[in-house]
Amino acid sequence: MKRIIIINEGPTEQEFCNDVLLNYFISKDILIETPTIKSTNGGIVAWGNLKKQIEAHLKHDSTAYVTTLFDYYGIKDSYNYPRWQEAKSIVDKSDRLDFLEEAMRSDLSPEIRQRFIPYIQLHEFEGLLFCDIDIFRNNFEPKEANFVELESIINRFSNPEEINNGAATAPSKRLEILIPGYLKVVYGACLASDLGLNKIREKCPRFNSWIDKMESI
Repeated sequence: MKRIIIINEGPTEQEFCNDVLLNYFISKDILIETPTIKSTNGGIVAWGNLKKQIEAHLKHDSTAYVTTLFDYYGIKDSYNYPRWQEAKSIVDKSDRLDFLEEAMRSDLSPEIRQRFIPYIQLHEFEGLLFCDIDIFRNNFEPKEANFVELESIINRFSNPEEINNGAATAPSKRLEILIPGYLKVVYGACLASDLGLNKIREKCPRFNSWIDKMESI
């Protein structure tokens, strides 16, 4: 059985991988392992730290693949991701992340980089939850959530990954406003699991491309 190590930003992403991706990839004869990023209690770290963890996994097992699952929202200039300033000059955010992911891959030594599948979630994990208004209607009472505005957001963007990353307009910030009491660690992975992998792949093209790449190893 082939093996992919998915380095997750935090416990929510880790739970999502275990609940939603694990059995799917087992059916493809691929075993996934889901460690979180080291040196953090949940969150993005400097590229130097993450690179060491990626390299350690790739060098420990010459047959394993490594990928990442962390949010674009929250990456700081001081984290020194490769070619970061060049990436920021690319207007289209999807193209920007394609460029940045390739820069990450190219920053590894040639003998291991072919087994690295970099992935950054545009804009953040919570964006995936905006695939279908029913996921909110089925999990919250009308008094607990502003369904009208949630549905308006879903209809306003061509796909959930485009919901932007401003300090007040990132997907998580919108959810905190429209669902008072929303906590990522409580609801994030559960709602994504209820949505199901097929719906997320259908609505989120970058995420779908990531799954395709992992399937094709």
